[in-house]
Amino acid sequence: MTHTILRLPEVKTRTGLSRSTIYLKVAQGSFPKPISLGDRAVGWVESELDDWINQQIKESRDETFEEEDWS
Repeated sequence: MTHTILRLPEVKTRTGLSRSTIYLKVAQGSFPKPISLGDRAVGWVESELDDWINQQIKESRDETFEEEDWS
């Protein structure tokens, strides 16, 4: 199985989040943890990031439907 590793600039582009928000969410356990690529380099597994993005979309749409039900 081949994994693609994304560096921070690509993660920021795909999520729309800032560096500080990404690391805050990692610390809170609500964002995929990066993997070590060396002494001073980290990256994110693309499939884990894609799963996280899809979950955010699902949760956002579920909340939208719940809000509409209350109208």
